[in-house]
Amino acid sequence: MLKPDWSKFKKIEQPPGHIVGTVNDAYKIPLVSPYESNYHWTYERMAAIALLPMTAFPFVCGVEFPYMDAAFCLTLLFHIHSGFKCCIIDYIPERVYGLWHRLASRLLSLVSFASIYGVYLIETNENGLFDLMSRLWNA
Repeated sequence: MLKPDWSKFKKIEQPPGHIVGTVNDAYKIPLVSPYESNYHWTYERMAAIALLPMTAFPFVCGVEFPYMDAAFCLTLLFHIHSGFKCCIIDYIPERVYGLWHRLASRLLSLVSFASIYGVYLIETNENGLFDLMSRLWNA
């Protein structure tokens, strides 16, 4: 009889306190990735600061600027994606959950790409997100 192997879905066993080695081992500097650590935090802060004037733009200048609308939507999607990515990194660490971390990251990427396609549809079929929100606000 075929029996599935569920071992790859289990948590990876960790030593007590997640301490590997001894106090006499040399510190190993982790590899720097432009998608995580300080770089990732800097990108997220830049996107958050850029969203402030973009949010006020349609109230000041009107809703008939499609490039500004698209820039706002894509910056907002990047900000949301990076925020959820930080949640995945913090609460589903790869060293503990392995497969579940990779699965959550890939699912987030899939949803982000689908959202970019949704922004494309709103920008081409409708008159953009700003116009859609103003029509909903006035409805």
